[in-house]
Amino acid sequence: MLLPQPLVRGRLVQRYKRFFADMVLDDGREITAHCPNPGAMLGVNLPGQGAWVSWSDDPKRKLPWTLQLVEAGGGLVGVNTMLPNKLVAEALAADAIPELSGYATIRPEVKYAEASRVDFLLTHPDRPPCWLEVKNCHFSRTPGLAEFPDCVAARSTRHLGDLAAQVAAGDRAVALFVVQRMDCESFRACADLDPAFAQGLAQAHAAGVGILVYACDVTTESVRITRRLSLDLN
Repeated sequence: MLLPQPLVRGRLVQRYKRFFADMVLDDGREITAHCPNPGAMLGVNLPGQGAWVSWSDDPKRKLPWTLQLVEAGGGLVGVNTMLPNKLVAEALAADAIPELSGYATIRPEVKYAEASRVDFLLTHPDRPPCWLEVKNCHFSRTPGLAEFPDCVAARSTRHLGDLAAQVAAGDRAVALFVVQRMDCESFRACADLDPAFAQGLAQAHAAGVGILVYACDVTTESVRITRRLSLDLN
């Protein structure tokens, strides 16, 4: 997926009120950018970190700049949580995720359970439907290890229960974690920051929910899902 061009580099001053990031661009301009990430952003919100923003000339926008990438772990990390669903849609259309290939139709944002919308519903006349939830992951404290979440994620935990219910009804269900960074080889739930989610992930897996983790190639021009990471449920 191509990112808006050209991206402009600067350094973070502070990220605050969830959706705001003050920065000083490399040319000296001081800006406030929209931060499209409601999470804690641990490890990618540090003052002085290099970061990349895009510009929009849409007159309806209050903040023309958008934070897209942060420099961490010796490379670039995608922090825009609006991207993973688009990345997955692109990968599904290209059959780039073998475990999810071969379905005839791909429907986004389908209502299910009591109060949820699944990110994608994959269907085929000759197989059970597949309910696919997509989660963005950028958190890494240990070299080579991606973790989720970086704060309490009650909604994500609820989604795992919803997926397990679909499996119990005879369908297929998958939770897909999209790691927007290139320096990780494995993934596990972050039990110290959200023990309920870690327990929920293990229970969902035991109930038959598929757990997939895919990393991305990230550059200042594009982000693309490329390779599967190993899963640690211990």
